[in-house]
Amino acid sequence: MPVVRTENLYKVFGRRARDAVNMLKNGADPSDLDIPGVTAAVIDASFEVGEGEIFVVMGLSGSGKSTLIRMLNGILPATSGQVYVNGEDITTMSPKQIRDMRQRTMSMVFQHFALFPHRTVLDNAAYGLRVKGVEKAERLNKAREALELVGLAGWEDHLPEQLSGGMRQRVGLARALAADTDILLMDEAFSALDPLIRREMQDQLLSLQSQLGKTIIFITHDLNEAMRLGDRIAVMRHGRIAQIGTAEEILTNPADEYVAQFVQDVDRTRVLTAKSVMDRPVTTIGVGSGPRAALRTMREHQHSALFVVARDGRLAGVVTDSAAAEAAKRGVNTVQEIVSDEFSFVAPETPVSELFTPSAESPVPLAVVDSDQRLLGVIPRATLLAALGEVTSSTDVKPGVASDA
Repeated sequence: MPVVRTENLYKVFGRRARDAVNMLKNGADPSDLDIPGVTAAVIDASFEVGEGEIFVVMGLSGSGKSTLIRMLNGILPATSGQVYVNGEDITTMSPKQIRDMRQRTMSMVFQHFALFPHRTVLDNAAYGLRVKGVEKAERLNKAREALELVGLAGWEDHLPEQLSGGMRQRVGLARALAADTDILLMDEAFSALDPLIRREMQDQLLSLQSQLGKTIIFITHDLNEAMRLGDRIAVMRHGRIAQIGTAEEILTNPADEYVAQFVQDVDRTRVLTAKSVMDRPVTTIGVGSGPRAALRTMREHQHSALFVVARDGRLAGVVTDSAAAEAAKRGVNTVQEIVSDEFSFVAPETPVSELFTPSAESPVPLAVVDSDQRLLGVIPRATLLAALGEVTSSTDVKPGVASDA
């Protein structure tokens, strides 16, 4: 069961909001709504967020993303549609039930810190627990633990004005963590920070997520931030969700022209991975095969080398045409006797930006292997370049271990 799920969610501001929703459901364009004072902020939004996922909602100003996140915890009531949190429809809850749900299930980190200037860092971090009615000793202890998690141990007695912007945002994050809820809502949480501190906070969030496994819904207008943080991304435009997918899916297969233009300036090398650009290893040879069989396979596929695979599926090494020819003359029985380890291998999740050096140093295409050293794919240099969209090959690149020379 998804942790958070929305179904056909609408938010329309104005006195005749219901009439506007009916018009939108019947196919009307938001710009053509002939109702004075009505604004359609979120239109027919449906998505699911799984446990432990970082789900990023991104879009330009006015796209409806901040309105959407405020509907997920009941700050803004839905005009139409449902919001389910752990299977419970919060659109049918009373105000008290929604407050209880927030205290029990959801915490929120705001863009502008939302700290009390007259309270210490420790008291700010403990404030959510104070609202819950947690006893002082317990809430301060949990707040100290949360401050240590975000790197602010030793700053407990300082006031917010004595902290940098990045440190104040860490206090806001610590307050959310101290509440010990399973879901974190983060609304443009890092957008008020300068680029260097923003990058540090992104690193901090990813590090915390690896430790705590929270379900995080993160709002941003920064595409690179979305691509870096999100397990999946929802791209919003004019209140509607234009596409939902992983960073790679959105970058390589945009749903429409708007999304394509939106992502055209993204640094593809930091989003695409070895797995997304590799070719299938359709030509390999087993360790028990002979050198003449290796030569025959190379001639058939116009390769100058082959990857050698052991009986358990693990990558044993590589054999070249020259080594196989020499071994055949000497009467060598199997390629296992002439296998070479002069090749480079990478993990499937390795970013493309980290593939260029090993590719340049390897005499054969890069091997992509899993944690058990099983061969998943190969990356010739031509394939690597073509994947970036920087070159267009006029010939087919044959998957296998064709020499890059």
